[in-house]
Amino acid sequence: MINQSYYSSVKRILLIVLILNVAVALAKMIYGWMTNSLSMVSDGFHSLFDGTSNIIGIIGITLASRPPDKAHPYGHEKFETFASLGIAFLLFITCFEILQSALGRFYNPQTPDITLMSFLVMGITLLINLIVSQYEKNQGMRLGSSILVADSKHTRSDVYVSVAVILGFIAIKMGFGVVDPIIAIIIAILIARMGIKIIKSSSTVLLDSAPLDAETIRKIVVSVPKVKDSHKIRSRGPASHIYVDLHVILESCSSVDEAHEIAHLVEGKLKSSIPGIEDVVVHVDPCEKNNMDDS
Repeated sequence: MINQSYYSSVKRILLIVLILNVAVALAKMIYGWMTNSLSMVSDGFHSLFDGTSNIIGIIGITLASRPPDKAHPYGHEKFETFASLGIAFLLFITCFEILQSALGRFYNPQTPDITLMSFLVMGITLLINLIVSQYEKNQGMRLGSSILVADSKHTRSDVYVSVAVILGFIAIKMGFGVVDPIIAIIIAILIARMGIKIIKSSSTVLLDSAPLDAETIRKIVVSVPKVKDSHKIRSRGPASHIYVDLHVILESCSSVDEAHEIAHLVEGKLKSSIPGIEDVVVHVDPCEKNNMDDS
């Protein structure tokens, strides 16, 4: 069953962050261009790609919210993870563009015109990014959304970038103009590092790495009345849409109807105990196996 409330919440958060990111990006890019500050313009492009990643996230979460069909019986939730990879790809493009501009500045040195307004613009946008990234991360953890957590990392990298730019401004005011392209290169490295982290996180979902500990699941299952043990426990999927399948061994032989009822109890117990579980497939082992385990 598709949780439309979840998808609506994620889209609303991404839209809010998109508007703020675009505003921050324009402020940095326009003033950076006016003052000839490469590091500030680079930071502005980084913020602009934050906004682009929000758009990718909105598209991804819209596709993920589609209900299961014949071709996709498990639903479309992994579109959310694919969108996270799209964000990482944009980060690498940003990294390349900044490196290219920074290397060009070494061959054609230019000293930026750093003013008090430069510090004010960077300080205000830094504060906005800090608030936005923390808000997005908190909401992503609360909802179990991989796209929000990935996007918050993207936005958080903007905070580190802005701090580096401000430090660069101080060095430039002290007469070290060469610091501007050096700061831009540091920014590019930070951006690339964040992209690698997002790819690692997304790959665990796409490769069906187990999001839950099998022993934790087993302890919950055996707490259900008439369940003796559980084995062949598997789990997969993102934190917000986890699929679990397992085998259970009953304490005694049961009718088909009773075994079916116990399986339902196991499913309900797991869903109520672990947030994010979307579906549970329970296989009740035959009575002969139970007796063999007792012997």
